[in-house]
Amino acid sequence: MAERHTPDTGARALEEVVRFTSELIRIDTTNRGGGDCRERPAAEYAAARLAEAGIEPTLLERTEGRTNVVARIEGTDPSADALLVHGHLDVVPAEAADWSVHPFSGEIRDGVVWGRGAVDMKNMDAMILAVVRDWARQGVRPRRDVVIAFTADEEASAEDGSGFLADRHAALFEGCTEGVSESGAFTFHDGAGRQFYPIAAGERGTGWLKLTARGRAGHGSKVNRENAVTRLAAAITRIGDHEWPLRLTPTVRAALTELAAVYGIETDLRDVDALLDKLGTAAELVQATVRNSSNPTMLDAGYKVNVIPGEAVAYVDGRFLHGCEDEFRATLDRLTGPDVDWEFAHREVALQAPVDSPTYARMRAAVEEFAPEGHVVPYCMSGGTDAKQFSRLGITGYGFAPLKLPEGFDYQALFHGVDERVPVEALHFGVRVLDRFLRTA
Repeated sequence: MAERHTPDTGARALEEVVRFTSELIRIDTTNRGGGDCRERPAAEYAAARLAEAGIEPTLLERTEGRTNVVARIEGTDPSADALLVHGHLDVVPAEAADWSVHPFSGEIRDGVVWGRGAVDMKNMDAMILAVVRDWARQGVRPRRDVVIAFTADEEASAEDGSGFLADRHAALFEGCTEGVSESGAFTFHDGAGRQFYPIAAGERGTGWLKLTARGRAGHGSKVNRENAVTRLAAAITRIGDHEWPLRLTPTVRAALTELAAVYGIETDLRDVDALLDKLGTAAELVQATVRNSSNPTMLDAGYKVNVIPGEAVAYVDGRFLHGCEDEFRATLDRLTGPDVDWEFAHREVALQAPVDSPTYARMRAAVEEFAPEGHVVPYCMSGGTDAKQFSRLGITGYGFAPLKLPEGFDYQALFHGVDERVPVEALHFGVRVLDRFLRTA
């Protein structure tokens, strides 16, 4: 079915979203962690595009060069709660030798914009800029105040980004009760002709763990029953092999119910694994969020092959569902055992957002207007976003960065992947849908 066009979105906005995506990609904002990043050039770029439209930006830094941008557009209804629309400016590293094009070229080829950040998430940053600039040209004001935030440091700890803004500049977000950002309203093809548009209404919590095993240092040729490496290896093997029990949050329950309805399958939540098998490829939308998870990822021990070290360290990427953090902690206590200590290297809360809210209904309606052949369903993100930090301000977060993608275009694989790219038509769709939602939100 042909894409529907709205007369409300100007042609210049469609040109700008493509150009802005490309130009933002060309600004290298690689976040290597540990403070090794400089978002300021991209922040200044975004701030300049806002200022050109008569929108006054505020630039804020916790650390020099780690710049955030915040601006507010006043709505027509002063009694309405404000809406936060946010996107991060940093990107994960990219090795140019592995790519078909240079990851920071922003090349536009065959109707596709290439480069690091094309889907995570300079495309959404560009959509936001294109929409609000189009409003300025047309004299449009949204119903409720819209607060725009372009953040630093999302790809690491967010301490210089949304965490800093939430903790030190809460006044800029006064009145905001809900927010929208990345990872939602993209096309998911099931391989059998169906198209889904999952809108995120929840996130698993982040529990990055540091495990430390201590033992008795000694000569590598001697028997040692207090070997720190052996103790650590046993603990991370237990953690990696652990089968976490099923735990269904309201969002995941809603996702399973709506997906089953599309396929005409009886919803039996007493046997979720069997239900997932019946859903085929569509199960990918929920499979990672029906349980907590714990994956060992890093090891550090010893300095010489014939020396038994007195200490060994490992890191585990843990994720927990909303309402399941206590169970997560208790399970880690049991799996690590008496000889290994663990602590959070980084922890952020799990999120849960209602799928029966007026805002969710408006997001659904905006997608359905331009993709009537699609099925909008809720889902829970397996990872996390800046919505976690903004939740400290009482802001309920949704994932809504709309993209209409062709079959065979693996959106999820391109997050942090090689040859990250986004079709021009997907950006046009995103601007139209975001514009329609924000006008009515």
